[in-house]
Amino acid sequence: MTAARAAGGHAAGRAAASPAADRLAAGRPTAGSPAAASPAAGSPAAGSPAAGSPAATHRARQMLARAHWAAGAFTGYDRASVLRIAGAVAAAAHSQARRYAEWAVKETGFGVAEHKVIKNEACSLGVFERYRDEDFVSPRIDAEAKIVSLPRPAGVVLALTPSTNPVCSVFFKVILALLTRNAIVVSPHPMAQDCCADAARLLAGAATEAGAPDGTIQVVQDVTVPLIEALMADPVTSVIVATGGTAVVRAAHRSGNPALGVGPGNVPVLVDATADLAAAARLITESKAFDNAVLCTNESVLIVEDPAAAGLLREMQRRHAVLLDEAGRDKLRDYLFPAGRLNGEAIGKDAAWIAARAGLRVPPRTKVLLAPFDLVLPEEKLASEKLCPVLGVVRAQSPAQGIEAARAVVRIGGAGHSAAVHSQDPPTIIRFAERVPVLRVAVNAGNSTGSAGLDTNLAPSMTLGTGFAGHSSIGENLEPRHLVNWTQVAYHSAADAVFHDFGGVTSGQPPAGPVPAYPVASNLPGAGLTGPAGNGPALGGGAGPAAEWSASWPAGRPDRAAGGGQAGSAAVPDAIREQLRALIIEELQQLGKG
Repeated sequence: MTAARAAGGHAAGRAAASPAADRLAAGRPTAGSPAAASPAAGSPAAGSPAAGSPAATHRARQMLARAHWAAGAFTGYDRASVLRIAGAVAAAAHSQARRYAEWAVKETGFGVAEHKVIKNEACSLGVFERYRDEDFVSPRIDAEAKIVSLPRPAGVVLALTPSTNPVCSVFFKVILALLTRNAIVVSPHPMAQDCCADAARLLAGAATEAGAPDGTIQVVQDVTVPLIEALMADPVTSVIVATGGTAVVRAAHRSGNPALGVGPGNVPVLVDATADLAAAARLITESKAFDNAVLCTNESVLIVEDPAAAGLLREMQRRHAVLLDEAGRDKLRDYLFPAGRLNGEAIGKDAAWIAARAGLRVPPRTKVLLAPFDLVLPEEKLASEKLCPVLGVVRAQSPAQGIEAARAVVRIGGAGHSAAVHSQDPPTIIRFAERVPVLRVAVNAGNSTGSAGLDTNLAPSMTLGTGFAGHSSIGENLEPRHLVNWTQVAYHSAADAVFHDFGGVTSGQPPAGPVPAYPVASNLPGAGLTGPAGNGPALGGGAGPAAEWSASWPAGRPDRAAGGGQAGSAAVPDAIREQLRALIIEELQQLGKG
């Protein structure tokens, strides 16, 4: 398993073969990225312990301890306080949607900034508005069943986010965690480390400013495979939300902790003879071109019934799709799948760029490359997931044959994920949904945004469960309800058994006064800087020394540059101090075992 794959990028293990990915995986930003000129606040300074070292792993576990403390405090908040915090974070995220969209494209090389703006906005205020009227804090009373249900947050959420949909995934998972009174530790993909870490710190600042406990939102620096494996297996982690390729999802499920993992897509779209061909052509072309097809919900193989084929393809070409001949298709296949594996440099690139790399001449405004082939077989690589604006095209003699072709596509990949159908025939639509083993079917809609819930009434989500068919622990689009359990207080069911009146009972309360900071051991550097409670850094948006100290302490521990430290501590470099602490702890653990 490579570092890129284990860090959670959807199919990004394949993309990480690029030199830029290698630099990012090593913790070095690419030239021209926003972080290249100056390191992000809170990033490890030169001479800090190497990522993956015992000291780095110990530091990450300090983050979990801090998150555990924050979750314990947050679970006592009332609903009004929770909505105030989540709303402030959503507004902060929405206000920076464009900046992070452009940053993500520059850092990863994937997608279209304008389309990432749409996703960032949908996953910030859009998600908050969708769920603000759903109550995950107050007791639920069923007088008829004599049951009172009390919400119980998961605790500490470890969120693995991908490189293809980086910042929108951070926004989405953070807001879901806040709505359910959970603390969250974000682990970005190495290829999107800088933009995601900066976004997480922005949200953390907005949350604490609105009254959230210190450490409710944190981000892992310098992600490595051993580091993520340690975090996933740590008993303090309550649940892992893994969005990425098969390797990371399976690793999450093997960790020993509860995991909400999702599977890869490979979306078939069927267009039958009853479809509105002009509308279908527009929707499919726009969906396939959306963010250069990095959403796992993008259409992968177009299956069109023979009577509709000529008209549909003609309409798609009017909308800047290019239909390749056999020679062009073969060149494209050779470029996209050298040695039978997807060429990572094509992921998230536009159609004209890909055509040029494949040795094809197409108009510069080309949005989608249409690659026809005869049979859906595992040996036909164009029938597999591509994560770029290349759409395989297959003809079918009838809707029934088209449905069987769609089943074959899903057998190659994408089981349980999603599919689309364009038709005006209800029996065909239902037969398609029954036969194709997926858990969401977009009808007469583009599937990129349809199955993701942006253009349908499905739950808006960047994490799509694939259920039993896709070996996933959930079958729906991830929602806040997946991050909370309910304790059920059940009375005797006998008719004469009294059920009490809980009408005036509420859950939680607003924090009284300034929220105490995370408790800091007195022998740690910087412990002299304390907040109002005298046990940690002062919170709030002020620009005083304590606020600067808190901002420079992303992993639950200050560095001396923030102005703290005990007398004489400057003589010991931070890297050595961290390694000594880790060695001492390891020795104590070994003594305890003996």
